[in-house]
Amino acid sequence: MEFSAQQIAAVLGGTLYGNSNAKVSDVAPIEQAQACHLTFITDEKYLPFLEKTKAGVILITRSVVEGKITFPDGEGKAGGAVILVENARGAMGQLLKMVSAAMFPAKKGIEQPCFITEGVQVPEEAYIGAFAYIGKNVHLGAGVQIYPQVYIGDNVTIGDGAILYAGVKVYANCKVGKQCILHSGVVIGADGFGFEPDAQGVNQKIPQIGNVIIEDDVEIGANTTIDRAMMGSTIVRKNVKVDNLVQIAHNVEVGESTFLCAQVGIAGSSKVGKHCILTGQVGVAGHIEVTDNCIFGAQTGVASSVRKPGMYQGYPAIDAANWRRSTVGFKQLPDILKRLQALENNK
Repeated sequence: MEFSAQQIAAVLGGTLYGNSNAKVSDVAPIEQAQACHLTFITDEKYLPFLEKTKAGVILITRSVVEGKITFPDGEGKAGGAVILVENARGAMGQLLKMVSAAMFPAKKGIEQPCFITEGVQVPEEAYIGAFAYIGKNVHLGAGVQIYPQVYIGDNVTIGDGAILYAGVKVYANCKVGKQCILHSGVVIGADGFGFEPDAQGVNQKIPQIGNVIIEDDVEIGANTTIDRAMMGSTIVRKNVKVDNLVQIAHNVEVGESTFLCAQVGIAGSSKVGKHCILTGQVGVAGHIEVTDNCIFGAQTGVASSVRKPGMYQGYPAIDAANWRRSTVGFKQLPDILKRLQALENNK
């Protein structure tokens, strides 16, 4: 599949400089790009590559080059072209969506063998892969894509356009919204971790009779688990994006448009607000609340409720700027202790 610089600029509404007929058929980082490649720049630190890149077409965020570099009409590096756009990364994403849709068109039909309980209606445009299992009273929305070896338990709802990749498991009574993407190995609705010791100290299981509700436009990475509530619902609000290997425990609520990066763990009954970012290996204790618009650095431990928006890091989580200053002091502790010991010895 090949596109000219002129076609790309027209689709993106960008300003084209250089060879409008330059053609690209693949994408690559600017450090590695050749004449057949489309690439992009969103940061000033990559501008020096403009002098040596062989890329056929380069998307550049307009604000990165304004007042620094000009691109006269009719000129182009090594026969290539530059297209200025408001957000090069977003523009690249827009193009990749188009390419992806062409490369991986939606599948249709029912593959055999698979098991679909009698009475379940499969929409005409849907796809059911081989060895999938669909239980009683399941509702499948228009255009759903159910890949091989997916398990869908009784009374589950899967919204329009949702994609469940190979090996996804959705336990009974759970709900998955419209346009959701669940990657391989995702488990929705396994029992929450609920136990109570009896008088003899034997751990007794507390039945988990709630469910999980995944709202619209949620993407969940491979091997992530979201546990059903003990009572009520574990809820992931719309437009949440969850990375691989994340654990969301019973009765948790994750707010709209929040990011949960790899290996995040959220303990039971905690609530995370809207537009938050929990980076890699952040841990959130149980029964606490995190307000909207919070960012937590890698490996932060959130041990108590966070009421103020901001950036946090460390364990327990504190203001990120204070944490950075504290780590500088921590690295100096051996020398400080030596000096203190010397002072004490000279008394």
